[in-house]
Amino acid sequence: QLVESGGGLVRTGGSLRLSCAVSGRSAFGRSLDKMNWGWFRQGPGTEREFVAAIGENEAYTGDSVKGRFTMSRDNVDNTVYLQMNSLRPQDTAVYYCAAREGRVALTPTMYNYWGQGTQVTVSS
Repeated sequence: QLVESGGGLVRTGGSLRLSCAVSGRSAFGRSLDKMNWGWFRQGPGTEREFVAAIGENEAYTGDSVKGRFTMSRDNVDNTVYLQMNSLRPQDTAVYYCAAREGRVALTPTMYNYWGQGTQVTVSS
């Protein structure tokens, strides 16, 4: 139900914009504009790391990406975005979009719905 896109290979200092589109809403317990969203990433051999989260009136960004990454949502198109600027090799990971019906959360275990992930690779 969550489909990420926009990943790829980019050089250090470059930018990418990830998208997470919702297909089918019947499994959600509330309307899409009331859902809360997060982006997480996972590199090889590492735990899933918080990147950003957004609710109706609040947004959070992880310390490692603060000032470089921005999360946004479009309730009309049922899509959330992650704009990534000034990319670094340590940003290389699979990026996952997630959704939940409760309050905005920064922990991956709090999310009920996940996309399949999109690979981001930053070359030095």
